[in-house]
Amino acid sequence: MVFSGISYLIYFLPVFILLYHLVPHKFKNAVILVASIYFYSWGGPKFIFVILGTTFLDFFLVNAMQNQKTQKAKRKFLILSLCLNLGLLFYFKYCNFFIENINAIAGSHISWLKVVLPIGISFYTFESLTYVVDVYRGIHKPLKNFWHYQTYILLFPKLIAGPIVRYHDIADQITNREKNYTADIKLSGFLTFCIGLAKKTILANTLGIQADAVFKLAPEELDSAAAWVGALAYTFQIYFDFSGYSDMAIGLGKIMGFKFPENFNNPYTSGSITEFWRRWHITLSSWMKNYLYIPLGGNKVSATKLYRNLFIVFLLSGFWHGASWNFVLWGAYHGFFLVLERLFLGKVFEKLGKFISVPLTFLIVITGWVLFRNDDLSYAMTVIKRMYSFNFFDGKFTMNNDFIFMAVLAALFSFFAISKRTQVIQSKIYGEVFTAKGRWLAVLTGIVLFYISLSFVSALDFNPFIYFRF
Repeated sequence: MVFSGISYLIYFLPVFILLYHLVPHKFKNAVILVASIYFYSWGGPKFIFVILGTTFLDFFLVNAMQNQKTQKAKRKFLILSLCLNLGLLFYFKYCNFFIENINAIAGSHISWLKVVLPIGISFYTFESLTYVVDVYRGIHKPLKNFWHYQTYILLFPKLIAGPIVRYHDIADQITNREKNYTADIKLSGFLTFCIGLAKKTILANTLGIQADAVFKLAPEELDSAAAWVGALAYTFQIYFDFSGYSDMAIGLGKIMGFKFPENFNNPYTSGSITEFWRRWHITLSSWMKNYLYIPLGGNKVSATKLYRNLFIVFLLSGFWHGASWNFVLWGAYHGFFLVLERLFLGKVFEKLGKFISVPLTFLIVITGWVLFRNDDLSYAMTVIKRMYSFNFFDGKFTMNNDFIFMAVLAALFSFFAISKRTQVIQSKIYGEVFTAKGRWLAVLTGIVLFYISLSFVSALDFNPFIYFRF
């Protein structure tokens, strides 16, 4: 079940919201937990027992760790929990990848049962890891109530694709969020959800159709025009697909009384790759910084080790996205530019100013998305070569009118908040305080966006979710 599906929008969501607001506060977590189990079981019935089993074991392992009197004893339980979570992630997500590569390199024929990837496993594994590591570090105490821990991990708005929420960010909200039950916060949640839904169903889906059409072309059918159309279509598709999902998760969280961290902040207005990663998938960047980059030494090391740390983090970030060499190369690609910016490129971008550095950064990002999109590396390289050969006359590819219109809208919304004045407007749209007129406008806007989105879902036989497999 995905947020933009008919079954979710027409049946699951209305029933859940109605029931959630009818029951007394003390039963709301129970409603969330039951709904979350049902939500996950809809898309992965075979794997609900995996996530329930790991959360069950983790809860007791972490509490046992906390009860140990020596740091050495605590470390043993930490390692056990890490092995459990990372072992499952490795088994489901990476075993096939490593065995296929071993067979290819060694010429061996190791047989291996193809393992189906549980949906959202990377996201809830990362949240389990943050919980156990933060308890070990003494950032917060472990939960005493097993059902509260289950609610934190299984909370369905963020379960499939984040945002990745650290426990201490919502610890108080698990047990007491009544202060967030205000009309304006709920209205803001409704509007945010509908904006996210529109991003996904109107923009991302339409752009995705065009991207798929391009990347299905044979290499000899690609000219520069087709390559750029495909690259741009996918660049906007993945942004509005993932940021739309994040908006829906954050909006639904507000309706329920939770405040999740923001996950996107106008990433395509960035003037460097460093800035891009402060704006794109913010919760993943934060996770990598706190649980990988800083433990490696962060900035408090020699320049050589700093560059090594940056490269390792983004190499692993790429590998986190998928068990395929194109993701690894994509991570290395971004790591390479981050190191260059530390060496000299960052100063160059600063001297050039935003008017030039933003388009240049956008070009770097677009090229990277071609690697991300195509697991056939030779094909990805062909697309990139065609993009920069600037030969616009060899192919027979034509754009459809729907794509042109949606691409213009996507560009407008992607770069809307590039100035301080437009940032203020955007902040008001996503804000939690409304005037009397503003409330009516928010309700009307949300309803219109919801029904237009619903009509797009019904009309288009195309409703993928890119990050669903991660």
